[in-house]
Amino acid sequence: MEIKRDRMVFLGYGKYWRSDAIVGLMPIEEERGPKRRTNVFVEGRAEPIVASRTEQSILEDMGATEGGFQVQALREAITELLAAFHEFSPVLRRALLNEHHFDVQAPEPVQQNELFD
Repeated sequence: MEIKRDRMVFLGYGKYWRSDAIVGLMPIEEERGPKRRTNVFVEGRAEPIVASRTEQSILEDMGATEGGFQVQALREAITELLAAFHEFSPVLRRALLNEHHFDVQAPEPVQQNELFD
């Protein structure tokens, strides 16, 4: 399992830790309840941090699941694609619109009230 480096992981109730510094997760079995879901073991600390989130949700935020990797890759690809659209020359924009009916212009902002008319 590969962990995304330098990603801040929310542990609950204002606690964040870097994903690559987390070395272990252990669900709390005794006295488990609100604010007490998972023991998070991190580098440089003898005692675990008590997290209010489940180990699965922490793993997902760390990027350790296959679905998490796919979602992150898709986000990065969409960001790059949108940046590329903004760099198109006016000539290319007109050609795409006229030849392929593909408009790369940024949509005009819609007023909230217009959504319900």
